[in-house]
Amino acid sequence: MSENGRFQLGTIGALSLSVVSSVSIVICNKALISTLGFKFATTLTSWHLLVTFCSLHIALYMKLFEHKPFDSRTVMGFGILNGISIGLLNLSLGFNSVGFYQMTKLAIIPCTVLLETLFFRKQFSRTIQFSLSILLLGVGIATVTDLQLNVLGSVLSLLAVLTTCIAQIMTNTIQKRFKVSSTQLLYQSCPYQAMTLFIVGPFLDWLLTDQNVLYFNYTPQVLVFIVLSCLISVSVNFSTFLVIGKTSPVTYQVLGHLKTCLVLAFGYVLLRDPFDWRNILGILIALVGMVSYSYFCTVETQQKANEASAQLSQANESESDPLISIENGSGVVSDGVAQKGAVWNSNKDLHA
Repeated sequence: MSENGRFQLGTIGALSLSVVSSVSIVICNKALISTLGFKFATTLTSWHLLVTFCSLHIALYMKLFEHKPFDSRTVMGFGILNGISIGLLNLSLGFNSVGFYQMTKLAIIPCTVLLETLFFRKQFSRTIQFSLSILLLGVGIATVTDLQLNVLGSVLSLLAVLTTCIAQIMTNTIQKRFKVSSTQLLYQSCPYQAMTLFIVGPFLDWLLTDQNVLYFNYTPQVLVFIVLSCLISVSVNFSTFLVIGKTSPVTYQVLGHLKTCLVLAFGYVLLRDPFDWRNILGILIALVGMVSYSYFCTVETQQKANEASAQLSQANESESDPLISIENGSGVVSDGVAQKGAVWNSNKDLHA
C-alpha cells in the first residue's frame, strides 16, 4: 500500500474511533448525570484526563510509543489552555440556556476559520465555506431551541469559543512544528490539563450545582458508570488529538457536529428523548453539509496532490536535461572531450 493510501486509511480510522468513542461517552455521561444525579462535569473531566495519562504511561512503559520531549513552556501553556477551555465550556452551559450553549458550539467553526485565515493565511474556498454554512444551518435547526441571553453567560461563551479555537489550532500546529505524534503530545500535556481541572473542577461544580463532589453518595452503580466513563475517555482524548493532527481543527469541529446528530438519534432510539420534525429536518440538512464538505475537501486535496506531483515531475525533467552549452562554464563538449564539471549550487533543488 502506498504512503498516501496508508495516510487515508489512518485518517478514516481516526475519524471512526472519534465518532464511536464520543457518542459512547455522551450516552454514558448522560445516564450518569441525568439518571444517577452525578452532575460534577468538570471534576469528572479531570478524572478522565488522569486516567488517560496513567494509561499512556503504561503504554510508554510497554514501549508502545516513544517519549519525545520538546519545549516545556509550550507544553505547559497548551495543557493549561486546554483545561481552561473545558472549564469555560462547562461554565457557559451552566450560565446559559441549552439553546444559547448550542449556538456557542456552532460559533467555534467560523471563529476557527477566521483565526486561521488571519494568523496562518489559510485559504478556504467558496465551496468549503458554503458546505460549512449548510452544516451550521442544519445543526442549528436540530439543536437550538431558546436563546435566553445574559451578560455573564455571553462573556463566558465568548471566552469559551476563543480558548477552544486557539487550543485546537495549537493541537494541529504543535504536532507539525515539533514533529510529534498525537500520542506524544497528549502524554506530555495531559498532566497540566488534569491538574488545572483537578484544582478548579470542584469549585466550578459547586458554583453550578450548589453541591460538593466530596459528599456525593457514591453508590456501586455510580462508581461503575464513572469507571466506564473514564475508560471511554482514554479513546476520546486520544482520537481527538489524532483527528486534529491528521486533518485540521475545522474538520474536527465538523466531525463534532456529526456526533451531535448521532447523539440526538441515539437519544431518541435508546433513551426515548423527545424528537420532532425539526430535529429530523436539521439532521438531514447537517448531513448534506457534512457530505458536501467531505467531498469538496477530498477534491481539493486530490488537486493539490496532482499539482505537487506535476511540479515534482517537471523538476525531475529539468534536472535530467543535458547541459549542452553554458557560457564560461563547464559541461561544454569540445572536440569530443568534456571540460571540467560544473560546480552545482547546493540550494538549486530547494527552489525548484
